Formats: sequence, C-alpha cells, structure tokens
Amino acid sequence: MGVADDRRFEVLRAIVADFVATKEPIGSKVLVERHNLGVSPATIRNDMAVLEAEGYITQPHTSSGRVPTEKGYREFVDRIEQVKPLSSAERRAILSFLETGVDLDDVLRRAVRTLAQLTRQVAVVQYPTLSASTVRHLEVIALTPARLLLVVITDSGRVDQRIVELGDTIDEHQLARLRELLGVALEGKKIPAASVAVADLAGHLGGQPGMANSLSDAVGRSATVLLETLVEHSEERLLLGGTANLTRNAADFGDSLRSVLEALEEQVVVLRLLAVQQEAGKVTVRIGHETEVEEMAGTSVVSTAYGSLGTVYGGMGVLGPTRMDYPGTIASVAAVASYIGEVLGTR
Repeated sequence: MGVADDRRFEVLRAIVADFVATKEPIGSKVLVERHNLGVSPATIRNDMAVLEAEGYITQPHTSSGRVPTEKGYREFVDRIEQVKPLSSAERRAILSFLETGVDLDDVLRRAVRTLAQLTRQVAVVQYPTLSASTVRHLEVIALTPARLLLVVITDSGRVDQRIVELGDTIDEHQLARLRELLGVALEGKKIPAASVAVADLAGHLGGQPGMANSLSDAVGRSATVLLETLVEHSEERLLLGGTANLTRNAADFGDSLRSVLEALEEQVVVLRLLAVQQEAGKVTVRIGHETEVEEMAGTSVVSTAYGSLGTVYGGMGVLGPTRMDYPGTIASVAAVASYIGEVLGTR
C-alpha cells in the first residue's frame, strides 16, 4: 500500500476491528453504519473491491461480507502507530500479583495466568535459559558427614538442588574449605564460565600436595555433580496457560484445532517460535504461515523476551487465532514481560 491508499487502509482497519469483535464477515453497509469514513457507500464498495483484488481481504462465502487475510492482518499490524497502554490500575495489579510470588516457579506461573486472562489466548513463558544466567550464590550443606546438599541460585531466581554422596567423611573445617573453594570458583560468573571454573578447580586440586584425600574427593565429586547441573540442558522448560481459550475460539481454526493442540504439546516447536525473539522490550508478531510451522498455519504468535539489566532470561508470548486483538495483545505481552524482568531482577 502506498500513500495514496491511506483511505483504503482505513477501510481495512475498520474491517479488521469489526471482524475481531464480531466474528462475522463485514459488508459495506455495516462499514457505513458503524464508521465515519467520510466517503460514500459506493466509494467504500470500490475500496473493498481493490483490497480484495490486492489480497488484503477475502469473501468466504457467496453474497457475504469480507474478512481479513493474513496479508491484511500483516498490513494492519505493521501500521499500528500506537499501542494502547494498560491502565495504571491494571499495571499495579499485575506488578503486585507477580511480586507476591514466593519463588521463580510461582512468579512464572502467575505470569502465565495473568497473560492468559488479559489476552484470552494461550500464554507461554520459557524458564530462564541457563546459559544467560549468573551464579548468585552457592550453598553447601552437610546432611551427614558423608552426604552433602548443593544449592545453586542464579540471578534469574532459578534454584537447583543436588545431592553429593561422598566416598569419605569430612569434618566442619573441611566443609568450610569446600564451601569457600566452590564459592570462589562459581559465584558471580556466567553459567558457561562457572562450568569451566569448577572443572578447572577439580583438575587443579586433584593431586595437590597437603590436601586431605577426603577433601580432594569431596571437591571432585561436588564438581561432577555441579557440572551436570550447570551444563545447558538441550530441552528447556515451558509453562503454558489458558489452553482452554483455544476451544473458546474453535470456529476460527476449522478442522485444524487438533493439530494446533498437538503442536503445543511439542515444546520444541514453541521454543523455536520464542527463540526468534531475543531482544527484551521488542514485541514480534508472526501471523499464520509466518510461523513456518505447518500445524500453526491458522494461528498468530505475539512474543517478546524478558530479562533484567540488559540480560535476556527467556522468551514469552501468546498464541491464538489470526483473528486477534493485536493492539491489546501486544500491550499485554510487553507489560507482563517488563514486570517479570523487574520482579526477577530485584531478587
């Protein structure tokens, strides 16, 4: 569409707004009655004919109104000049709800629930990607003289607990020394660097003169367990909420609802969609076939990244039919992502 076609875009925008609200194909008579477009009904009919010829709208049935195509939604989204922000009351409610989460799991569960309620779509949040996180603290707790509990806490609020079975007992002095060695190696380092550091620690201290065999054994066994914890897992975890919202809009999917639900169960598919967006604060909208997932052809995905202080922890967003309130959804996704990062960044 060029500058000369601005009036036709106003017609397209009206068709999108009405179709999203009513689920019914939109005719020229309805546009005249509902919208002050400043032109005659004949002109609107002509504009609709041009929009249809150019692929922005289509006629699903003979003698019916028109509905937007994927190309029409794309044009509409690309020309959204201003996204209506959430109200102050809505923003305060979201932040308050997320802040009262007791831990990372609770915060993310609350975020998914909030986003699904705000958008009436399926909400998805990726757990913080381990490689982007920094080790904030390592705690070493003696459960018995020959059994340890290692607790790794990252800056994203992720907490991993692992048991270490020792080959020999260690005393309080050796426990304090082990805690110091592991803390120096790990704390304040990004996960990849921490993994290298703990591996180096085990190698350097393995045959060090003067170190008690029991402490050397404890360092080696702890390092082995920590490496299994710190190395990035190939399959990240996702939280989904509001899946039932898809059935509320079943008519939008026709016969493809089953395939959409099956694709949601394949977490790798959703992770791939979220991974495209790696810049916090920037919202990406993929419509229909733009998802490049055959089973998702009738859906749109609105996604962004969340994080704190310039570090991206993971992706999040919503999935729903292409007949979606794009301005409202974009605003909700951006707001919830911002608040997740804020809450996790202060913990």
